Amino acid sequence: MPTMRFDALNESSNRSTIAIGEIEKRSTLFAKNVFNRDKMLQFLSRDAFEKVEAAIFSGKKIDRKIADQVAEGIKAWALSLGATHYTHWFQPLTGSTAEKHDAFFDLLDDGRPMERFDGQQLVQQEPDASSFPSGGIRNTFEARGYTAWDPTSPAFVYKTTLCIPTIFVAYTGEALDNKAPLLRALHAVDEAATAVAQYFDKNVRKVNATLGWEQEYFLVDKALAQSRPDILMTGRTLVGRSPAKGQQLDDHYFGVIHSRVLAFMNELEQQCMVLGIPVKTRHNEVAPNQFEVAPVFEEANLAVDHNLLLMDVMDEIADKHGFKVLFHEKPFAGINGSGKHNNWSLATDTGTNLLSPGKTPMKNLQFLTFFVNTIKAVDTYEELVRSSIASASNDHRLGGQEAPPAIISVFIGQQLGDVLDELEGVSKGKLSPQEKTELKLNVVGKIPEILLDNTDRNRTSPFAFTGNKFEIRGVGAKMSCSKPMTVLNTIVAKQLVDFKKEVDVLIDKKNLKKDEAVFNVLREYIKNSKRIRFDGDGYSFEWQEEARRRKLSNNKNTPEALQVLTSKESIDLFKATEVMSEVELSAHQEVELDNYVFNIQIEGRILGELVYNYILPAALTYQNVLLQNIRGMKEVYGAAHKNFTEPQHNILEQIAEHTSEMKKLTDAMLDAKNRADNMATVAKKAKAYCDTIRPYFDEIRTHADELEKLISDEHWPLTKYRELLFIK
Repeated sequence: MPTMRFDALNESSNRSTIAIGEIEKRSTLFAKNVFNRDKMLQFLSRDAFEKVEAAIFSGKKIDRKIADQVAEGIKAWALSLGATHYTHWFQPLTGSTAEKHDAFFDLLDDGRPMERFDGQQLVQQEPDASSFPSGGIRNTFEARGYTAWDPTSPAFVYKTTLCIPTIFVAYTGEALDNKAPLLRALHAVDEAATAVAQYFDKNVRKVNATLGWEQEYFLVDKALAQSRPDILMTGRTLVGRSPAKGQQLDDHYFGVIHSRVLAFMNELEQQCMVLGIPVKTRHNEVAPNQFEVAPVFEEANLAVDHNLLLMDVMDEIADKHGFKVLFHEKPFAGINGSGKHNNWSLATDTGTNLLSPGKTPMKNLQFLTFFVNTIKAVDTYEELVRSSIASASNDHRLGGQEAPPAIISVFIGQQLGDVLDELEGVSKGKLSPQEKTELKLNVVGKIPEILLDNTDRNRTSPFAFTGNKFEIRGVGAKMSCSKPMTVLNTIVAKQLVDFKKEVDVLIDKKNLKKDEAVFNVLREYIKNSKRIRFDGDGYSFEWQEEARRRKLSNNKNTPEALQVLTSKESIDLFKATEVMSEVELSAHQEVELDNYVFNIQIEGRILGELVYNYILPAALTYQNVLLQNIRGMKEVYGAAHKNFTEPQHNILEQIAEHTSEMKKLTDAMLDAKNRADNMATVAKKAKAYCDTIRPYFDEIRTHADELEKLISDEHWPLTKYRELLFIK
């Protein structure tokens, strides 16, 4: 029996949903619609191919003549796949993707039709920049912005459109997107890490940051989702009682995948394969209707692009299968929300993972160098790391008993902690031959053995070492990975630059051997960054107190977390690494605060509509039903009706009490929202929405959910959790 048929039989409990013969081997589908290296070899001249390779590897500029050749090759390839249009596919500060399609079709001067696509159209376009967030970089009447080709992320054909990944910048040159700062950060960490890696291997010429994301999401029936204005407008339920059965039995986690969901997953995976997204893992997550998809690790820029593309594709395929996919970090109260764990490492062009221990003490010294420098970078810039995962929706998860706390700490496990403690105790200065041998063999030499049986993973840690990579666990499910990746690669780049300077000084001026100089600098880093290391329960009150004593930040909400973006420390960091200017940092901060305000503003408006147009009318209608019942009982039973109508009276009073309180709170919330909207600065608005308006949401919800309990199903106007959370 062919392998693909065997897989299909094992994966699908409902074989009628997918014809076995339609399932192709993933390897035959992979990157079919991607203009990758194989396609370039086929459709480009040798000169054009080599110039594109040089641009990808070392950032060399592609001249207009070569760009024309590349454009001609891409056009021929895209037309062979049935493409009719092309677009510059970019990532504005909305957090999602954007595209404007142009047809290959054009007319010659004599009116004859032709398919046209040249180097200018490939390399640069000028979309309207006035309607995208700019954080004050551009005035509304200043519409000019440019998209510019990113050759490091290959073009792809989606449906009938050739998509060309690009950056998006203002007429004045500042970045108006998330990709340009990411590319700069990746360039910075490449240069810094390559210089340090050459201490251990002179053959290293390039270091790539790698990323493996884990995308969590919910699926709900499309028809049911459309019955809920809050889901449609905000991506989450603003009211709703928890069902009798939620996740408490742990029966959904890694459970058998429902046949409808499996059909969706199979089509999603096939589309991902065609688009070059190397998805590998799928499973049920903890909460009902919650699932996860994860790929093979890739170069970070490409991985970010693939994650954004995946979310676009998921929306479309979910719709075809009668689902709505929810990426909101907390779509349902009372059950786990969704995150997007970012697994990050550094890999050389010689095939070495710099965060993976080796078989020799020297390889382990290399591992320790990058391991300790990463910890030191996170310790120095822990507030900046926290800011990179801040959003209105992610605030629901961070600090909850299902996601990492808002306090950034690093988990490395007890055994690696012991190694660092031993290194911290190494004497400064020159080492005797005996000390050097003991250090290399008894401490550094044991690392692979230690990692074979390392400490258990810590799910409460925001930044955890998991064997050969660090995992940022606090990234929100609907976020772009670009923000945390930009920050992490920037701070590691800066730290590695500083490290190399210190080591070189010890080598040149103190006449220390290279390994002795490295040990001496690492020793100080281990000592100075010890406060960031924590292996215990990140949810505990005791840790909050301990973190405060260690002087670690605890920015519990987005407005607090974003303040660090324009601090002198952050400005100096991004300027030194040439990742973002002060103007760009200020713009990003303003855009993020605007997004925070807009998200809560929309939720407040929808909550008001739910109360006034759905819940209050239902409550009043049911009150009338109860009153009519009481009047009927009185007519039939006379004075005895009081004994028979006590339950109705009790329910009536409870409904009246919750209705009155809910109405008062909603009125107050909307008044507070109107006052906040008139505040002068976005920072003041964000603080008001956070401190004054958002707390009303939970209070209003409490009364709405009590009314849901009291009012009959027949009269309750909103689809309930028990219907939304269990796929039929």
